[in-house]
Amino acid sequence: MFKRFAADALGLSDIGSVIKPADYDKVESDDYVMHEDEEKIFFLIKSKTDEYCFTNKALIHVDGTSAMSKKRTLRRFDYVNYLIQNAALETAGTVDLDIELMFSMGQHNYTISVNKKFVEEVKDLYKALIKIGLIQHENSKMLQYAQKSVELASTTVHRSSSTAPMEAQFNAINESAFNWLAQSYENYMVKDFGSVFEKFIKN
Repeated sequence: MFKRFAADALGLSDIGSVIKPADYDKVESDDYVMHEDEEKIFFLIKSKTDEYCFTNKALIHVDGTSAMSKKRTLRRFDYVNYLIQNAALETAGTVDLDIELMFSMGQHNYTISVNKKFVEEVKDLYKALIKIGLIQHENSKMLQYAQKSVELASTTVHRSSSTAPMEAQFNAINESAFNWLAQSYENYMVKDFGSVFEKFIKN
């Protein structure tokens, strides 16, 4: 009992371990993965208070208040809605027990401490997060270009000297814009990054 209190006081309980795939079904996060929709875990970090579960579709954070409490808060951040930014990795010094993985998703900033013996595994995750962030950033720009293109086309129709009735022109551009944007969202709003994790994660 005393050791557990000491670990909390020193912050050692927050140093996470990388869980192997064979043990994914033993962690709490697995209960919240949407296996029914082909979601799967690619990387999982577990400390005494928290779990950070990286699936092909989202980060699932099981957030604990302390190692002595069973109370947990579940947070889910789907990659399609939350950009991964500011990813950084701080490696361990001579006397350090841990390394730190840092990144943000929307307004949420994360600093995850992991036992330094897992540095090679965390490097793989770091590279995967960097790649996902780059893809999200590029897709966001392309979607903005698509939206501006539709707006430009709409303006052009309103200025057109065509003899076709305005209603017919409006309906035509509206249908075209809808189809164009629907295709753009399908192309640039990526929901599944399984291929990125498969490329970089080797655990």
